[in-house]
Amino acid sequence: MPPRPVSFRLHTGPGPGGTTTVGTMDIEAPLAGRALVVIVDDRTAHGDEVDSTGPLVTELLNEAGFLVDAVVAVSADEVEIRNALNTAVIGGVDLVISVGGTGVSPRDVTPDATAAVLDREIPGISEALRSSGLAAGSLDAGLSRGVAGVSGSTLVVNLASSRAAVRDGMATLTPLASQVIGEVSRIEE
Repeated sequence: MPPRPVSFRLHTGPGPGGTTTVGTMDIEAPLAGRALVVIVDDRTAHGDEVDSTGPLVTELLNEAGFLVDAVVAVSADEVEIRNALNTAVIGGVDLVISVGGTGVSPRDVTPDATAAVLDREIPGISEALRSSGLAAGSLDAGLSRGVAGVSGSTLVVNLASSRAAVRDGMATLTPLASQVIGEVSRIEE
């Protein structure tokens, strides 16, 4: 991955007269990868509701070192979801995170659409997301049917849609995603 500029704020201890020296330094840090976020929500896809989850996922991905290419909203329709995931994979992103549509209602078809796109499932990621979600009190994360796996060289992961599920899921996912992306990158070299 190419390096990306990162600014650090430097603090040194109290100096003469009790003053603290503060400065900034720009360095090049490795990019964790490119990502795309797919929001699965009928109201958001049709413009009836403003998406608040996409900006949260983007912020958390940026904090983890990912460059987010785009956030797209699609209806809870298997074909639309599959098309969005395939477009991301063909576009060469390292990570696709879908948010929403992982429950048990008839419109919750994200895991079904995702399974059709995956070359290999990674059940450990989904299990970790459910387990940490329940431990954090996020019932939709704990009861999620979400799947995770690799399509080509892209990691694809489903998250439940509550803010708690997203926050906890991202904290659980980012170290695992970095590991998988690193492994897939080594295979391709």
